[in-house]
Amino acid sequence: MKWLKTPLKWLYCVYAYVIFVSLMISVLPAVIAGSFFGKVAGGNFIYGLCNLWGELWFFFIGIRHKNIYEAPHNKKEQYIFVANHISYLDAPIIVTTIKQPVRVLGKVEMSKMPVFGYIYRNTVVTVDRSSAEGRARSVRTLKAVIKKGISIFIFPEGTFNETHQPVKDFYDGAFRIAIETQTPIKPVLFLDSYARMHYKSVFSINPGRSRSVFLAPIPVEGLTNKDLPALKQKVFDIMEQKLREYKADWIE
Repeated sequence: MKWLKTPLKWLYCVYAYVIFVSLMISVLPAVIAGSFFGKVAGGNFIYGLCNLWGELWFFFIGIRHKNIYEAPHNKKEQYIFVANHISYLDAPIIVTTIKQPVRVLGKVEMSKMPVFGYIYRNTVVTVDRSSAEGRARSVRTLKAVIKKGISIFIFPEGTFNETHQPVKDFYDGAFRIAIETQTPIKPVLFLDSYARMHYKSVFSINPGRSRSVFLAPIPVEGLTNKDLPALKQKVFDIMEQKLREYKADWIE
């Protein structure tokens, strides 16, 4: 029966991406309309559309998403969300996980894609990691977002974790912004994105469960940039420990 699996797998992939594009095109007119209402109100509206798009896509392709709360989560509070990063599926997982106004820090290259890029540019703070000026500009934008009362979302690993360890080394950005804006950090674990889609191929997508775990917020009140290394290590250690406890399947 093994010979049957490959054609069925490819058929599922084609189906999944046809649904992906179809849903994206269907929300595009509303995204265009929302873009005329400004970066705050319009951006929040468009992110809400992305929530709907993500939930519908997961429903139609058989991915069952569930949020797990290890501590009470107040959606009216402002946070700097940080999560592990190991799959292309992490993007739709974000919009099915975070159900409050948020702006995600994302790679500028993704904004060049047709259709998706337009939606991406209206919901994401883009960063050109190859440029010091680009990185500095994105930090200023994220701080401005926080001043408007909107949460932000950053992958502190920067790129995919290909180490088979729970997480790889963190960059300073999320923690520096947290300290300088006095905004608590909220770690979130994406437990099943690696199993649903391997980082080596977008054609590895498959149906099954998807779980996001909200950990307790980490306060930063009174911290200064001198405390940045300790704060970064604290968040790293917590996420590493919890990913091991949940037996994330990429860990060797």
